[in-house]
Amino acid sequence: MGGLVPGVERIAVLRANAIGDFLLSVPALDALRSAYPDAKLTLLGLPWHAGFLEGRPGPVDEVVALPPITGVSTSEGGHPVPGGLCEGLRERAFDLAVQIHGGGRYSNPFVRRLGARVTAGLRTPDADELDRWVPYVDHHHESLRFLEVAALVGGRAGDRAGDRAGGLEPQVAVTGRDREELAAAFGAPPPGLVAVHPGARDPRRRWPVERFAAVADRLGRPVVVTGSAAERDLVEGVVAAMRRPAVAVAGTLGLGALAALYERCDLVIGNDTGPRHLAAAVGTPTVAVYWCVNLVSYGPLTRTRHRPLISWTTGCPVCGVDGVDPRGERCPHDVSWVRDVPVDDVLEQAGDLLAESGGPDA
Repeated sequence: MGGLVPGVERIAVLRANAIGDFLLSVPALDALRSAYPDAKLTLLGLPWHAGFLEGRPGPVDEVVALPPITGVSTSEGGHPVPGGLCEGLRERAFDLAVQIHGGGRYSNPFVRRLGARVTAGLRTPDADELDRWVPYVDHHHESLRFLEVAALVGGRAGDRAGDRAGGLEPQVAVTGRDREELAAAFGAPPPGLVAVHPGARDPRRRWPVERFAAVADRLGRPVVVTGSAAERDLVEGVVAAMRRPAVAVAGTLGLGALAALYERCDLVIGNDTGPRHLAAAVGTPTVAVYWCVNLVSYGPLTRTRHRPLISWTTGCPVCGVDGVDPRGERCPHDVSWVRDVPVDDVLEQAGDLLAESGGPDA
């Protein structure tokens, strides 16, 4: 691949999107930190990155929150690079600029404008070349994709203290501030707690709420159902469908407090979504329902503590349109594509992981 770049004191990394996307990039960020332990690593991200990462141990030293830029920090059109932004970033004199953001059609020209001595990243055939690059291809796990980019400049995944996954799975530290925020908003989590997260940005990735409720009822554990403010109906739907009592938490916890809550759980059960990645990153076992195609790119890479249940649906349940072709058009139907995953299969994996935690069996 590529060797270390000599004399690197400042590194810029572009990764400006949501929590799950960021967490999938953490192994590559760790690899860059290990390769350049004395360099200052600046994440070019979003305002939420700045708030979440401030004071949090990890590979990122600082965050520059980007304004909306089409293809770089937002998918919306009509947002060119603001005048003076790249000029200001060039004043930071980056030695190395790394793009782990996507195929590069918009992001590679932006990275090249930073003026770094060496650029590295991903590239589709229609994107500008960087100094060192690997092809962006479909159906490749995101964490492994980003580790390939880190390898272009000498970064390698490696063992971390207490890491069972050889540097392949993300780790995030929970801080005292996170725990204080959790205590203020939620109180003290009960022992043996299980979290259920029924939401997902794409409705097609959502397992039905009544099935989450059925699993939660049969666990025999205290249950908290989590979600964003926009997912309140899903959260309340699970609680309403349960026969046992459960606590609903929708939109009341920030990311740090949510990380602290998941840290105190024996298990998190959910869909393919950012909170599942967050739970895994703080060390909590997870069971999650995945659509087969998304599992390839976003699923857990290890199985000791993380169990994906896979839907093999390949066409829209309403109109039958092919969902496997990444270049195919999306049909207008937002029904669940993962409802074929049986309750008993999810319950079996949950019970197995809970038995390892030392609590009561499911």
